[in-house]
Amino acid sequence: MLKQRKVPLRKCTGCQEMKNKKELVRIVRSEDGTFSLDVTGKKPGRGAYICKNVACLDKAQKSKGLERSFKSPVPKEVYEALRKELEEQEDA
Repeated sequence: MLKQRKVPLRKCTGCQEMKNKKELVRIVRSEDGTFSLDVTGKKPGRGAYICKNVACLDKAQKSKGLERSFKSPVPKEVYEALRKELEEQEDA
């Protein structure tokens, strides 16, 4: 009998739903305070997860979900850069 592997679940900071880690995009704040989209999930730093759609990013921005996850303010430029990257992924 095959052992059932545990599927890692993470909560989207936008819609607050628990989802499979593979369905979400990780946003990372590195040691120097820069934010980036981590598609591989392997970058070092504090991570927060968000669904791969712009609607959840908007919700996270409204509810300050990322600010809470990182315990620090997230600049508006970061949201704009993330939005661009998410839109590119949606088109791909």
